Amino acid sequence: MPKTVYLGMSGGVDSSVSAILLKEQGFKVVGVYMKNWSKDLPGMKCPWAEDLADAKRVAVKLGLDFEVFDFEKAYKEKVVDYMLKEFKAGRTPNPDIMCNEEIKFKLFFDECLKHGADFIATGHYAKSENGKLKLAKDDNKDQTYFLYRITKAAVEKTIFPLADLRKPEVKELAKKHGLANAYKKESMGVCFVGDVGMKDFLREYINIKPGEIRELETDQVLGYHDGAVFYTIGQRHGLYVGGGLPYYVAKKDLDKNIVYVSKNLNAKDLWTKTIKLENLFFRDKNDLPKDGKIAVRLRHRAPLIPATLEGNTLSFDEEIKTIAPGQSIVFYVGDICIGGGIVI
Repeated sequence: MPKTVYLGMSGGVDSSVSAILLKEQGFKVVGVYMKNWSKDLPGMKCPWAEDLADAKRVAVKLGLDFEVFDFEKAYKEKVVDYMLKEFKAGRTPNPDIMCNEEIKFKLFFDECLKHGADFIATGHYAKSENGKLKLAKDDNKDQTYFLYRITKAAVEKTIFPLADLRKPEVKELAKKHGLANAYKKESMGVCFVGDVGMKDFLREYINIKPGEIRELETDQVLGYHDGAVFYTIGQRHGLYVGGGLPYYVAKKDLDKNIVYVSKNLNAKDLWTKTIKLENLFFRDKNDLPKDGKIAVRLRHRAPLIPATLEGNTLSFDEEIKTIAPGQSIVFYVGDICIGGGIVI
């Protein structure tokens, strides 16, 4: 009897091609749409119904059983509320990481096993091998950065059908099989909320006040911001102050609602050789070398760079640009993603 795989289907091309590949490998595939968010925002319609329809169309075309899991309440509590709390505290969270940890690879995973799944699958670009989470073949699309907090139990029972494919190959497979969503634009907004910009989303939930942008070195007022929570340490786009050399956000004072910027790329607030982390996560502590020497990814698509982990302190051979508090740094040994932590 074939093994049963419950596949998270978003209506996009990656999960749709994953369904094709799983069927070709002889699995019984059940497509599942996760209804995580359905609220419209002023001037912006949430695309959940359209995405659900796209996922259903693919399921019908491929002859899959199809279900909808309603996780909206949990998503609001575990992902959205967490994100809002972090922004209010002046930090820069990554909701996609929290969504994968709490919704896709915990709630969805548990629900699928209760329904009789032998495995779950998603359209992420990553590889699961012998309980290890590994880099995908497509360096540009690899998503292990967003998956670093999923448990070993989940990794062991997850199939990533796109592990050895590059994005152009995935699109070609979608066209070859006549999938309408082969040409669907990828969503770049808040996870599961569609193409909603973070600023527009936050405005609906946080009481945001404009304030001053000041130069770090002189305390001179250079301009005004539309809410300090929107700005990230190291950011240089969207400041609209001064001319000539670009300004960078060097620090924020949330109590006074002031954003401090500097043209000095060598400003001490912009560079560091050590970073302290909290909420460290490892699938298996034995994966961490005894000398603490690992490679790290500072942000999605950033190159892997060497570092040493001692306790909760990450040290670098050379100074790196400061990472905003609330962001994740992800750890690797060779091609294995072993875990990571959140910048304090």
